Amino acid sequence: MPSRVDTTIDAKGRSHRPKPAGVAAKKKERALTIGAVAREVKISPSMIRSWEQLGLISPARKGSNYRTYSRGDVEVLRRAVYMRRVRGLNAQAILDELRKDGCLRTKSPARVVDSSIGTRLRRLRIQSGKTLAEVAGAVDVSVGFLSNIERSHGEVSIGVMRRLAQYYGLNILDFFSPPQTPGPLVRATERKALPGGPGVSMELLASGKLIMEAHLFRVAPGAGSGEFYSHPGEEILYLMSGELKITLEGSEYHLYAGDSFYFESTIRHTWRNPGQTEAVIIWINTPPTF
Repeated sequence: MPSRVDTTIDAKGRSHRPKPAGVAAKKKERALTIGAVAREVKISPSMIRSWEQLGLISPARKGSNYRTYSRGDVEVLRRAVYMRRVRGLNAQAILDELRKDGCLRTKSPARVVDSSIGTRLRRLRIQSGKTLAEVAGAVDVSVGFLSNIERSHGEVSIGVMRRLAQYYGLNILDFFSPPQTPGPLVRATERKALPGGPGVSMELLASGKLIMEAHLFRVAPGAGSGEFYSHPGEEILYLMSGELKITLEGSEYHLYAGDSFYFESTIRHTWRNPGQTEAVIIWINTPPTF
């Protein structure tokens, strides 16, 4: 005798058989847009892109770099938000904890970040016949810190990079490999990103023999240049989004999205992002002495 199958009758008199247990669970997970994730996790899309660039998450990409996110990405972002807002951790500390807990399953960021600075610094020091202690003392860092940088085991702030560049008679960009195909057009997906310390990325907007250095800076909340630094020339910046505090000698200026700022590079300066979202800045130096 055939087994009885229960049916239900809807409002229009149509009968329906219930779905077998587990069918709903097997339904393919719906991909989420960056806007949906931002609303659910309660952070800005720019912050999500910033953490993606740091390696926190790795969304799938469709078509013209259109991002889609999984529920796993959302849960990682939830934990990161908790660590930042409740525990007060910075971006690097969050990455370290999530990596230690085995939560990160990310690929490398879409833009290739130049990691050659350590190798180049070591080569420069050896060529100049200097010891680690001599260089470390001259730029006011510890021998252990400089050794880690030369072995690519740590991150170095822009302030320290600038002091090292001055010590060797170079510019910061001399520490990195130049783009393979310099030219008048730089596609958004082909910009070269350079590390500027924890939470700071510098993307080259132009390359070649130029009289201006143009960068797109991305600065995570709480991140910045670190120490004061200076160099010859002039610079102007335009804050596209977020906030930025910049200090010239003893004067501090708080910039908001849409603000621009000009100053002489010879004035000792430092800067940081005091806000809750990523700061995105167009920053131009002339001549190229950064």
